[in-house]
Amino acid sequence: MTDEGPTIDTTFSLAGKVAFITGAAAGIGNAIARMFLDKGATIIAVDIADAVHAFAAEIGEDKVTAFTCDVSSKANIDQVVADAVAKHGRIDLLVNNAGVVHLDAAEDLSEEGWDKTMAVNLKGVFLVAQAVGRQMIRQGGGKIVNLASQAGEIALDKHVAYCTSKFGVVGMTKVLAIEWAKHGINVNAIGPTVVLTELGKKAWSGEVGEAMKKKIPTGRFAYPPEIAAAALFLCSNGADMITGEHLIIDGGYTIQ
Repeated sequence: MTDEGPTIDTTFSLAGKVAFITGAAAGIGNAIARMFLDKGATIIAVDIADAVHAFAAEIGEDKVTAFTCDVSSKANIDQVVADAVAKHGRIDLLVNNAGVVHLDAAEDLSEEGWDKTMAVNLKGVFLVAQAVGRQMIRQGGGKIVNLASQAGEIALDKHVAYCTSKFGVVGMTKVLAIEWAKHGINVNAIGPTVVLTELGKKAWSGEVGEAMKKKIPTGRFAYPPEIAAAALFLCSNGADMITGEHLIIDGGYTIQ
């Protein structure tokens, strides 16, 4: 830090950083993990799917430590965070990416669908943030990025549970940001539109996808590396003055 402010690393290097990423086995979470690896981070890859271990084996366990974890279980999370800290000594970055989608009309949505959505998308995000946040407080700082959604800002048809959970993530992000700023912790959220992961490609193929793209000013969906790049920026020192924000990555969908 100089009289003119901090020196910004415009390479966005994460060398020497330990990043805890949930939902890291595939999709957006895996894209984020791979981009963070390219920038020098050591990855703690967490997922309910056993495929997370194949990812670690592919990259090498010196760079990726994999844990199978149900983020809706406090005991499970607390153990994984404790084990991760025991191995790496600290957690500098958290990307809270794990999530589920249950779509149905409000009058037809099952209690099970509602409960599962809240357990993973809202409770799980909080429990992981709480456990990792406690470690960041002890070590004197860190950066947290929660995956919200454009559905955390606007209403979408048949998304009553999903929208509720993501609106909750945005609110949670703001509260954590204001409470933890004094500890040197930045907390932000990212809100993507439809992202062309393997699941996204299947869910939004054909006429339904074409109809949705017509509502997006840029005329297309997002790609996983575009979401990963936003997470990288928010985890870099270039974002040290950004906290409590929800960065929408939706091609202009929500500005209309």
